[in-house]
Amino acid sequence: IMVTGGPMQCGYLEGKELSLIDVFEGVGRVAAGKMTEEELYELETCAMPGCGSCQGLYTANTMACMTEAMGMSLPGCAAVPAVNADKLRIARMTGERVMGLVNEGLRPREIITEKSLGNAVRVDMALGGSTNAVLHLMAIAMEAEVPLTLDHFRQIAMEIPHICHMQPSGPHSMETLYRSGGIPAVLKTLLSFLEDEKTVSGIGIRELAAGAKIPAVSIICPPDNPVNPAGGLRILTGSLAPRGAVIKSAAVVEEMWRHTGPARVFDGEQEAMKAILANRIHEGDVVVIRYEGPVGGPGMPEMLSPTSALMGLGYTRVALVTDGRFSGGTRGPCIGHVCPEAAVGGPIGLVHEGDRIAIDIHAGTVDLLVDEKDLGERRAGWSPKTKKLTGVLARYSESVQQADLGAVFGRKG
Repeated sequence: IMVTGGPMQCGYLEGKELSLIDVFEGVGRVAAGKMTEEELYELETCAMPGCGSCQGLYTANTMACMTEAMGMSLPGCAAVPAVNADKLRIARMTGERVMGLVNEGLRPREIITEKSLGNAVRVDMALGGSTNAVLHLMAIAMEAEVPLTLDHFRQIAMEIPHICHMQPSGPHSMETLYRSGGIPAVLKTLLSFLEDEKTVSGIGIRELAAGAKIPAVSIICPPDNPVNPAGGLRILTGSLAPRGAVIKSAAVVEEMWRHTGPARVFDGEQEAMKAILANRIHEGDVVVIRYEGPVGGPGMPEMLSPTSALMGLGYTRVALVTDGRFSGGTRGPCIGHVCPEAAVGGPIGLVHEGDRIAIDIHAGTVDLLVDEKDLGERRAGWSPKTKKLTGVLARYSESVQQADLGAVFGRKG
């Protein structure tokens, strides 16, 4: 049974609600001359006013919501702010309830099942949560010996509407979701889509959902009038990502759901950041950051700095594609988890500067527009860029799985 820490309260400056991502994007605005360093410092001092996870539906809060949706925390836990007295009450109730679980012999394997993981994916799609949930849920499923693949995410994305416009793709914070009834209210709204399963409360998830309350004023849309008819994440495949990639479609403006542009290729995040901050990227470009995957990173670092810099600089028609991953705070046309990654010979490692890349979120595709003959010639002369690794990082790089299998350590695949 889990008690998640809860989101911090929102920061405020001149009446505007702030979060951590405002600070990251502020770095780009300073580089663009749209903000002074003094203004950035003032923003930084106001944005994070206390303890807790980041204020929007970023990775920590997404996984707290997934934990509750799969029945591993008490109802209402995920959205309660860290400093709210309700969190202390839930913590005490959790301590009492764990003894009940011992007496009842109710174990995690009876709760974390194919049904409950499916419910977690449904809630992720409904909220437009972090792309990292794809990795984490597949890793949890692997430990629980439950089947969960990118195909499950792809299918559920087309069945579940996006019903809550949360930060960073929308305006609403976790604090606002808490006031709207939290995850119990989301589950009630999704009741007709849920599969019944046990929860740590001892009550089935559908019964919990049916008994939840939705306040008169709520940011949760009804399924027949959603933010978007399809879920907030999409799985993409194509010649650039034969085994898959993921994008937070909820955070992409409609004009960029279909985009074709020239590749700007960088072998690592730092190289890309230098180019972005030096204004060497142009509208229409597709920034490719490679050798940041599970093996090549190693460890699949998140590309929050380049994505935030692009937003802060004011780009509206620049896409980013990487074999690394993203922060839950990333927004815009950013495709991650490209698989296979460059370090193991994936097509992303064969991309040349100026190659055309086509993205179609509607169709679920991401393609490198280079013919097979040319790619074959490139592959014949290709060798991966390597990093000098020792100790734990070397062992990790040798045994980690690819992103489409959860990037799990210790089971090569």
